[in-house]
Amino acid sequence: MALQAAGRHSLVDTVVEALRSQLSAGEWQVGARIPTEHALAEQLQVGRNTVREAIRVLVHAGMLRSRQGEGTFVVSTADPGEIMRGIQRAGIRDVLEVRIALEAEAARLAALRHEPADLERMRAALDAQAELADADGRPGSGSLELYADHDIAFHKAVVEAAHNTALTATYGWFSSSVREALVTALDDQAMPRVVHGDHRRVLDAIASGDPEGAERATRELLEKPKRAVEALLAAR
Repeated sequence: MALQAAGRHSLVDTVVEALRSQLSAGEWQVGARIPTEHALAEQLQVGRNTVREAIRVLVHAGMLRSRQGEGTFVVSTADPGEIMRGIQRAGIRDVLEVRIALEAEAARLAALRHEPADLERMRAALDAQAELADADGRPGSGSLELYADHDIAFHKAVVEAAHNTALTATYGWFSSSVREALVTALDDQAMPRVVHGDHRRVLDAIASGDPEGAERATRELLEKPKRAVEALLAAR
């Protein structure tokens, strides 16, 4: 029974990969209806139930959408899960470069669109983080993880203050990699310490409704660790 189940799941996985490859190769364009389960079963030489299960996997992944009585249609030719796995494999410099692109624009928009509650969340995160910092601006003993959580909470509050659902969703996907890179950097004495004044400048520019100042302050904040990472990579 167990072996049969394992074989069954393996076959479904194989069909999932085959369909994912066809989607990525542009076999069917976004919005197009894919062949019927019967046609795919014949093409792949598997049972219709196997095809049906594989399609369910890709519907759950956000690549396909089934419409009752109409068929199954292509939503995306890129697998969001694979995109996220790629992000998780990225190095600290890659993460910082993407952070600059996302957060600088988010800060600019936040200066134009923020609400009082957004500013309150930013201030609360910075105040909580500052309480955990030692005299050198680094997290005190045993507080590294919590310190990173408050830092991420601040940056997420900035992104959410842009009131752009696509930007918020993208950063939400990305934030786990941001946190992992941040924890690594905080634990590395060669990386620059967190300067709370730099974060406050971002907050002040947003609060004053200065989009250019908010974007500039965010870039300056994130360029510091990026330059440090580049120097470490160059020294290898």
